[in-house]
Amino acid sequence: QVQLAESGGGLVQAGGSLRLSCTASGNFYSIKTMDWYRQAPGKQRELVATITSDGTTNYKDFVKGRFTISRDNVKNTVYLQMNSLEPEDTSVYMCKMDISSWSYPRGMDYWGKGTLVTVSL
Repeated sequence: QVQLAESGGGLVQAGGSLRLSCTASGNFYSIKTMDWYRQAPGKQRELVATITSDGTTNYKDFVKGRFTISRDNVKNTVYLQMNSLEPEDTSVYMCKMDISSWSYPRGMDYWGKGTLVTVSL
C-alpha cells in the first residue's frame, strides 16, 4: 500500500506565504507526475499545478506568478510554495501522485487527505 502525508496548511493574512508539502511512503519503485489540487466549499475540485518526473511544470492561470511547484525525488516529496495569497485562495489543498508499484506496474493515482489553507483579510 501507498500513503501520502500532507502538511503546511494553516491560517495566513492576505499577502502572506505558505509552503505545502506532501510525502509518499510505502512499497513502490517510481513516481511519475505529482500534482496539487484544491477544493473550496461549494465548488468543484480543480487542478492548481503539476510537475512531471523530468521537472516540467504547468500552472493554472489564477496562480501563475504566485505559486511554485517543485519535487524532491530522494524524499519522494512534492512542494507548493504559495506567495501573495488572496482570500480567494482559501481551499482544502490536496496532492496527487501517479505511482508505479508491484501491484500497479504501469502506475496508479494516489491522493492525500488534504490540508486546509485559510487566507484572511
